[in-house]
Amino acid sequence: MQSRPPSIIRQESSSQAGYAALVAGYGQAALIDPDGVLHQTSSARAAAMLRTLPPVLVIHAPATLNRLALHGHAVPCLDLLELFAFVLPGKTASPTPRGLALALDLPPPGPGLEEQVTSLSRLASNLLNRLQAGRMTPLNRDAAALAARMGQSGWAWAPYVMQALGQPDAAAQANALRIWNRLPEWEDLPPPPPPSSHPVSDAEARSRLRSILGTDAEQRPGQADYAGAASAAFAPRQSRGDPHLVLAEAGTGTGKTLGYIAPASLWAERNHGSVWISTYTRHLQRQIEGELARLFPDPVIRRQKTVLRKGRENYLCLLNFEDAVASVAGLAHTRTIPLALLARWALVTEDGDLQGGDLPGWLPELFGGGLLPALADRRGECIHAGCGHWKKCFVEHSIRRARGADLVVANHALVMAQAVWGGLDDTTVPTRYVFDEGHHVFDAADGAFSAILSGMETAELRRWLRGAEGGRSRARGLRRRLEELVADDPDLQAPLEAALTAATALPPQGWQMRLAEAAQDAQEHPDSSPGNILLPDLGGIEAGRQNPAEALLHLLRRQALARSNDKTELPRTAIEADLHPVLPELPDAAAVLDRALDRILQPLKTLRQRLADRLESESDTLDQPTRSRIEATCRSLGRRAIDPLSAWRTMLLAIQSPPPEAGLRPEHVHFIRLQRGDTGDRDVGLHRHWLDPTIPFTATLASPAHGLLITSATLRDGGMEDQAAAWEAAEAQVGAPHLPSPAIRAALASPFDYATQTRAFIITDVGYELAALAAAYRTLFLAAGGGGLGLFTAITRLRAVHARIAPTLEAEGIQVLAQHVDAMDNTTLVDVFRTEIDSCLLGTDAMRDGVDVPGRALRLVAFERVPWPRPDILHRERRIHLSGGMPSAYDERITRMRLRQAFGRLVRSASDRGVFILLDRRTPSRLLSAFPPGVTVRRVGLAEAAAETADFLRTEHKNVMRAEPFGM
Repeated sequence: MQSRPPSIIRQESSSQAGYAALVAGYGQAALIDPDGVLHQTSSARAAAMLRTLPPVLVIHAPATLNRLALHGHAVPCLDLLELFAFVLPGKTASPTPRGLALALDLPPPGPGLEEQVTSLSRLASNLLNRLQAGRMTPLNRDAAALAARMGQSGWAWAPYVMQALGQPDAAAQANALRIWNRLPEWEDLPPPPPPSSHPVSDAEARSRLRSILGTDAEQRPGQADYAGAASAAFAPRQSRGDPHLVLAEAGTGTGKTLGYIAPASLWAERNHGSVWISTYTRHLQRQIEGELARLFPDPVIRRQKTVLRKGRENYLCLLNFEDAVASVAGLAHTRTIPLALLARWALVTEDGDLQGGDLPGWLPELFGGGLLPALADRRGECIHAGCGHWKKCFVEHSIRRARGADLVVANHALVMAQAVWGGLDDTTVPTRYVFDEGHHVFDAADGAFSAILSGMETAELRRWLRGAEGGRSRARGLRRRLEELVADDPDLQAPLEAALTAATALPPQGWQMRLAEAAQDAQEHPDSSPGNILLPDLGGIEAGRQNPAEALLHLLRRQALARSNDKTELPRTAIEADLHPVLPELPDAAAVLDRALDRILQPLKTLRQRLADRLESESDTLDQPTRSRIEATCRSLGRRAIDPLSAWRTMLLAIQSPPPEAGLRPEHVHFIRLQRGDTGDRDVGLHRHWLDPTIPFTATLASPAHGLLITSATLRDGGMEDQAAAWEAAEAQVGAPHLPSPAIRAALASPFDYATQTRAFIITDVGYELAALAAAYRTLFLAAGGGGLGLFTAITRLRAVHARIAPTLEAEGIQVLAQHVDAMDNTTLVDVFRTEIDSCLLGTDAMRDGVDVPGRALRLVAFERVPWPRPDILHRERRIHLSGGMPSAYDERITRMRLRQAFGRLVRSASDRGVFILLDRRTPSRLLSAFPPGVTVRRVGLAEAAAETADFLRTEHKNVMRAEPFGM
């Protein structure tokens, strides 16, 4: 029998003993000891006190312990986030006292650590009371048994949860984790017929927009004009291969999301087809989901009409989950705790999305980053209809919902992959698209149509084909995945076995260690001739032969090091080198590997063809699950093996071919990249990119489509005086010149008064030393009173600045969050930044597009340096061949677009105010046209900028405070 747990109540005196509570910052902490005494102390002192205390109430234990320099130490904690995830699965909240209070509809605590720490018991009591009130609901049918199972594995909340459920003596049950038995089955629907082609007129789009907004909504003429312009993308196509392409630039505040939802939803409804809305960031996907609630207020209808689609690797795989549950059965295993919390979530989730859906982003952070990847099908091992959970599979359900949905929200990468392969999980390929965040189409196409022949890629293919070859891996190889399909069929077994045997030419386990050993050997024998460096026998196709893939990798690494230039290396993380001229040994090594890859490729092609032939020859006898499985297997063979092998053989041919003639525009750019980590080399490989990736984008996606709307707040470069040239540059970024008919252009200006709502400065008296940079950030963040986003070009500088400014700012009540410092991923950091309106966030410039924080929470953006393009080989070739003979202007256009995007984060409504600051005194004046009309960028000293920032934002805060009573 378990003992009765102490009460979780707010302690007002030392007579209420039994638990401790902690909120930690950098350099300081607030701690309530078991006697109810509040200690406001240093981080070091709080860390020492924790060693003598019982389990302590915290929020986000890894981040809290990290701030106390205790990361990795075994400190018993009662993490309120774990309790929140158990009591309210499928609900998200920012992982702070304020965030949990808002999620629980409680008054949020103040910003001080004292108020925050005293709120923790109130939050715990509320959660346990909610659990007690809902203990008879179907969700909580097995909750006490599940909690008991978690308690066996050390979950500190178990006795509290069991008591709240009225079953303090509940027995642990392994069945409580087997949630697949409680999930509903999806029902298959017949394939939809092709959509019709009725148009949507300008007037109809405007009318639909008015109906979505309602009669009481604020009228924005620009939004109606935008909806009318967007309707042109939904006109019937006149010629094959000639879609209607609309480029619509809509300034921030136009309301473009509802502006394109209006004609898109009307077209889908009228023509019984689907419109796919594609975004670049997860945040915008969530924002679009919110707007769709205005179109379909009824959640049941909304679920029928709309769906969010992601790649298969984003969803919970029930077979992997079953394997994970089996691995902890009957054991007191700490992994039982996160699996149980995921089991609770799986019973209520809308779609099983592990990345950015209704699963809190902080949940995997509490237990280590390796859990979720192991529970999703990230390695392409799905056996489709051969799986016992197929009829309950979240992915399959999502696929079927998307077939009949009016609006499908996806991301650029998935949409492009779907076009390349003629459908990812079925043969569904849309005819109408909306690309929001259209300024990223070029980059997304670059990623979608590039190829990498590297150690990691080739070793992954070997694992996909051959499965686990020793060790503790649970990888299921191709033979095991297809055993039921190929059983007793020699025509299928023969090519399968031939491919698996030939796959030994790919790198076996330990290839990274051998790469490091070869590097060490080269250092110890620097005088060795490159042609005489001995590599270990790596177990190739034939006994005694060197593994051909690893032989090539070693030569690529040697060339990368030989040709590297310290002044042009990517910062610490990679070394790049041109492919040509190649080392003398490389062509022969490439030829050997090419023949080895062909011995894998040809049997796989035969296997795929013979499987496909079964669909015809046995059409009268195949049941639907078997047919579906064969179709899925054929697609998987193409995507995971045949297409990569074909691409690699083409790349190996480039190694064996003469270098391209100087001055000629290449179709592809080839280069070698050596990836480096803190402990040595991580990977090496040959990379191939299209010089202009909009060529394959146009050929595979745009040309077959009937209509596309590509939209963004920043399609054009505002720094170009010739607006016709600015439009042409924007069109080149999305492939419009490769289509027969010209794009339809539309531009809607932002309704915001940037001259009144913003200020912009370039600081002239701050050097590039870390001390000076840190002092500048500290001064500016204090002047703004928080709400600052600091962007950096190097992780090391970010960390160094954070260490210098965090204690001082947090002593002033300004929390400082930092990418690559806090034990949180980017999404969680932004959620905290958005919730804690006086916090600051430091991140690399990669976070620039991932931050969308409306209101006062983001009121200052400060760049460490001008965000010039990274000077790598790919950029070098593009600035030479795609710049129209003006490479410097090419760089400046990219940089202006980045500045324009970052500036757009500041003002999201008519009441917002913001300050934009560049700490780079070398900023060229020709970049300043990036900012909207009316914005005057002034070059001033730090003290003057700080004073004006404080005065400007103080006025904003007073106006907001005055306005609040009228909004209540």
